[in-house]
Amino acid sequence: MTAEPPISSAAGLRILALEPYYGGSHRAFLQGLRRHSRHQVTVLGLPARKWKWRMRHAAVEFARRVSRRRTLPDLLLASDFLNVAEFAGLLPPPWQAVPRAVYFHENQLTYPVADESQRDYHYAFTHLTSILACRAAYFNSRFHLEEFFSAMSALLRRMPDYAPLADLARASRRSRVLHLGCDLAPLLREPRSSRGPATILWAHRWEADKDPETFLRTAVRLHRDGEDFRLILLGEHLDRACKTFEPLLSELAPHILHAGYLPGRAAYRRMLSRADVVVSTARHEFFGVGVVEAAAAGCYPLLPARLAYPEILPARLHAEHLYRTPGQLLAKLRQAVRHVDRLRATDLRPTVARFDWSRMVHRYDRALERAAEHRRGRR
Repeated sequence: MTAEPPISSAAGLRILALEPYYGGSHRAFLQGLRRHSRHQVTVLGLPARKWKWRMRHAAVEFARRVSRRRTLPDLLLASDFLNVAEFAGLLPPPWQAVPRAVYFHENQLTYPVADESQRDYHYAFTHLTSILACRAAYFNSRFHLEEFFSAMSALLRRMPDYAPLADLARASRRSRVLHLGCDLAPLLREPRSSRGPATILWAHRWEADKDPETFLRTAVRLHRDGEDFRLILLGEHLDRACKTFEPLLSELAPHILHAGYLPGRAAYRRMLSRADVVVSTARHEFFGVGVVEAAAAGCYPLLPARLAYPEILPARLHAEHLYRTPGQLLAKLRQAVRHVDRLRATDLRPTVARFDWSRMVHRYDRALERAAEHRRGRR
């Protein structure tokens, strides 16, 4: 994949973004940054497949590609899929002087795995050396940053000797939270089209770390109690879930308004506009872009009181929108479907609009300017 040309910026930085896994949320993030930043952002990306191979070979590939470029940027911005320390060591001398920063969408130390014995700690340690090879590291939520450094500290303390705890402290000092910028403007403008019974939305991947079973069992309880509601089931891998949860989905069939992944953004926005309540039962979530998008479309969120979710909503809304147990979720969801008019009168769009790129980009621009500061002084 060739580099995407920069979006011109009169007096900003020249930023070269390096993304070994240029797809999905990683691609959306860089496209949003390119469109909204006052800096000149050029993206060098590789196709989003075989992530383990990408983490192993991207440093060599990117070092080869950038060394052929004639103009040095003011900043190199990598994602967590790049081994930045390895990449930096392969660069020719002029490029080694270019400041570097890394953005963490996720990490391989705390990302859920089916069996902890299967976790590859080489990838986890790569994250630490990447931060040490950068002037700054950015995490997409406070939860993500704190969980990562807590887990990394525990991992290093298991080392038989020479545990680099001072280096871990140094890495922590240069790490900051930059919540994910989201393209919410079209959702904020999308007219609401919900009517009739309350419509409950599921907009996650159908994987164990999102705990679809708890969601489905809660919906079945509502069904058996005779509650009137509809369901919109989005997210990838629904076909896999149909095999695993066939009895639950069959029982809920009379309520299902739509089931299936929607790859097109316009169709996705229209579907969100038909929903009243968005539910998460996630066991792990580094940020929660799907929930933010649903709330921006006008949905009433019911979320676990853990992970990154308490950061999405201000503290004054936690008691109403966050739950701690499946029983609390059931009670809140029952109240929601029984009082759908109150739900539709609740508007959290202004609350989550702060994550729109038009507002977030100023924080990104300032952070990137600080990371590149000494380089710009030499221009």
